[in-house]
Amino acid sequence: MPDSLFFSEEEQKQIIAAIQEAEKQTSGEVKVHIEKKCDAEDVLERAKEVFGLLKMYATAEQNGVLFYLAYEDRKFAVLGDKGINEKVEADFWNSTKDLLRSYFSQNKYTEGLCAGIKEAGLQLKIHFPYRSDDVNELPDDISFG
Repeated sequence: MPDSLFFSEEEQKQIIAAIQEAEKQTSGEVKVHIEKKCDAEDVLERAKEVFGLLKMYATAEQNGVLFYLAYEDRKFAVLGDKGINEKVEADFWNSTKDLLRSYFSQNKYTEGLCAGIKEAGLQLKIHFPYRSDDVNELPDDISFG
């Protein structure tokens, strides 16, 4: 099964809508990457690799957030760039992962991603509010490995 078929077209639209809604309120950037298997022993290392491949480090304020999911391996990570990491509470990423895990454990992947994206968007809004000259620095689509 191609990775893009893990989510139906409607589910993909819901996730993209969640990204767009979160980004309406912030200069931050949110990206979702889906793949079948995690090609690294440590899921966070793979997420960092994907972060680089997607050029998420190139945002002006270093405020990109990546939601990474390897669905067959049942592994996921949430990774924020330096700018957002310096601003959020120390336990923010773990609490976001716990939120995702609560949905994923019930096989509610779309709902989980949407909830996690909303949480990240709220933090981004606090620390990186939307500006009138904001430019969408990264595409809002879902990337597939």
